[in-house]
Amino acid sequence: MSRQDRTARPERPDGQQARDLLLAAMPLTERRLQLATVSTAVLEGGDGPPLVLLHGQGEFAAIWIRVLPDLVRTHRVIVPDLPGHGASLVRDGRLDAETVLTWLDELIDQTCQGRPPVLVGHLLGGAIAARYAVHHGDRLAHLILVQTLGLALFRPTPSFALPMMGFVARPTPKSRDRLFSHCFLDMDRVEEQTGEQWQPLLDYALDRARTPSVQTALRSLIRRVAMPAIPSGDLTQIDVPTDLIHGRYGLQVGLRTAQAASVRYGWPLHVIEDCRDDPATEQPELFLDALRTAMGPTRKEQSA
Repeated sequence: MSRQDRTARPERPDGQQARDLLLAAMPLTERRLQLATVSTAVLEGGDGPPLVLLHGQGEFAAIWIRVLPDLVRTHRVIVPDLPGHGASLVRDGRLDAETVLTWLDELIDQTCQGRPPVLVGHLLGGAIAARYAVHHGDRLAHLILVQTLGLALFRPTPSFALPMMGFVARPTPKSRDRLFSHCFLDMDRVEEQTGEQWQPLLDYALDRARTPSVQTALRSLIRRVAMPAIPSGDLTQIDVPTDLIHGRYGLQVGLRTAQAASVRYGWPLHVIEDCRDDPATEQPELFLDALRTAMGPTRKEQSA
């Protein structure tokens, strides 16, 4: 189906239906936890060392769908909807950095069974993960930052910023597809490889972008957590092993930002070829290779 055909196609009106289709396709189960001021939707599955995945701004847990079947074979995978995103509801409607870091601390408490997890953060999720690691590195086994915000002031390229602002201002199928086409180097290839889950991903993304509470949370988190650069003095305090994974052609966070952080803080950098800002979706096999290289083999893999 061409992009023109897809844009003209009527949207499914029920965002919950799209979410249900995505959940049914994933090897995880959903439960709800009260974390800080957030009624949080959390997906969990697998057995092994805990691995927490934090998605990016405007996204939701199901965005990791292409890598989850592999990860649950070796890890206990915990994938929340970020505060105010997906089905995670903020009780008082307000979010700040302190609330989000408390939320993450309580998530680890309630899901990791006392074992320090590998914490993986993408874009906004990376900024949250890095800020958490500054003061709580002792609670983590490893930190992996994917195309992460917070390493420098958030300044996406104009070619990304314009469609991003257009979608935020007026979420429609057309503005969504225009934005998504800038998230991936080859969106048609991603659609073909994602298969039946692609349309529900599109539908749910549009549904969430049209939801006032999600819009409010997104504005707060971008302004207070994602957009400001984390002070270099704070980043030098991170004492947990840290790796960077970055798409070569990212438009939200350029490769030079990751390269500079790698040199400055001594963090290994894994560059994903033929990829923009979402390696786990656009190049899942290469992403998994980079992730496993960063984490090292698990006991389960060593005994295989």
